[in-house]
Amino acid sequence: MQQKNRDLDILKEFNILYIEDDLNLLKNGTEILQDFVKNIYPVSNTKDALDILQKNKVDVIISDILLENDNGIEFIKKIRKEHSIYTPVILTTAYTDTNYLLESIKLKIENYIVKPINIKELLHTIHDTVLPMMQKREIKRSYNIIKTISVICDSKQIEVIRFIVNHLDKENIFDFSYSDIMQKIDISKPTLVKIFKALLDKGILVKLQRSRYLFDENRLDYLNFGENHDKSL
Repeated sequence: MQQKNRDLDILKEFNILYIEDDLNLLKNGTEILQDFVKNIYPVSNTKDALDILQKNKVDVIISDILLENDNGIEFIKKIRKEHSIYTPVILTTAYTDTNYLLESIKLKIENYIVKPINIKELLHTIHDTVLPMMQKREIKRSYNIIKTISVICDSKQIEVIRFIVNHLDKENIFDFSYSDIMQKIDISKPTLVKIFKALLDKGILVKLQRSRYLFDENRLDYLNFGENHDKSL
């Protein structure tokens, strides 16, 4: 069977929490993964892991099952039940215990990797875990472009809107100055200011500090559907 090609470059956009109580494995795994992912947070216990989850944006959790004085599966149950954290999980273990496998299935764990870990298998598993997130993000960006165009529209506006939506970070923050945009798009500053004013007036963009703006998707939904609904009443 032909193996599926995977673009591991997409891992650069994602943050990984790595829980492993074997410090040598933790160190070696971290050194390898940090070359592929955006950020990796290595910890040796679930207390530190919970602290990371509460303070940072984590896209995938990689956790050993049998930790010193703890259990990775029980930790996943706890963060879901007590903290409503449903981050995708990849479990690692030195044991092929059927009970662990059944528990993993019940928790809808993304994958279950038996030690010694094959790095290629791990990277491919992370890729397959984050790929749906990436695809969803791209669909969302395209949809936001279409929705915004339906509110404000001419050729230069479309070009600017596409630039804004394609350069939003994970928190929907746009962090470019007028000068930055004008270096990428052939547009005059008065025209650019006019477009931003229209987006600000509509509430689609919300001005933050300096040259930073929040792209408000909820406002966009209202402009596309809420106002039309109000007019029909």
